[in-house]
Amino acid sequence: MAIRNKRLMAAGMAAAALAIWAQPSAAIDFTNAAYVQVASTNTSIPVGHLDFCRSRPGECQANGAVVDAVSLTETNWQQLVSINAHFNQTIIPVTDQELYQVEEFWTYPTSGYGDCEDFVLAKRQALIEAGWSPSTLLIAVVRQSDGSGHAVLMVRTDRGDLVLDNQESAIRVWNETPYQYLKRQSQAHAGQWVDMFDDRMTIVAANQ
Repeated sequence: MAIRNKRLMAAGMAAAALAIWAQPSAAIDFTNAAYVQVASTNTSIPVGHLDFCRSRPGECQANGAVVDAVSLTETNWQQLVSINAHFNQTIIPVTDQELYQVEEFWTYPTSGYGDCEDFVLAKRQALIEAGWSPSTLLIAVVRQSDGSGHAVLMVRTDRGDLVLDNQESAIRVWNETPYQYLKRQSQAHAGQWVDMFDDRMTIVAANQ
C-alpha cells in the first residue's frame, strides 16, 4: 500500500510531537479515549499472521512479563519516530500479489519491498531489538474509508495508543486516524488476537 506525503515527514512528526508532549504524564486511565477498548476474549487470527506464526512459532508466544504501557520519554519518543521514518523511507510498497503471487503473505521485507503488514513486522522487530516490550507493540488490522483492509502498528504508551503507519508519516493517537479499528494482537500473547471496539463508528452511525 502506497506511502503518502513522504516529503512532509519532518513537518508531520514535529506536529505530532507537539501534540503528544503538550500534557504531562499522569496515572494511566485505560478507559480514556486515547486508548482503544478491546474484548476480554480472543478472536480469530488473520490468516496471514497465522501462517507467519506457523513458520516462526518463537515470535508468537505468550509474553512472560506484560507491560501495560510504556512510559513515553523524549528519548524513546525520538526512537519511535526514527524507526518509523527509517522503514517508511527505505521500504518500497508493493502488494503480496505483485511480490509473491499470493493474496496474503506476512513476512519481513528483507528484499526492500513489502506491503503494510511487512512494514509493521519490521518496525515491531526493530523496536523489540531496541528494548521495547513486545506486549506494548501490537499489530492491528483496520478498515480504510474505501472498505479495503490495512495493517498498522499500535504502540501502547502512557500517552495513549500511538499508530505507526506506512501511509502516514506522522505518529498519531489511534482516534486521530481515519481508520475503523477491527482487531489487534493480545498484549498477553503475541500469537493471539482480540477484537477492538471503535466507538467513533457507533457515534457516527447514531448521528446519521
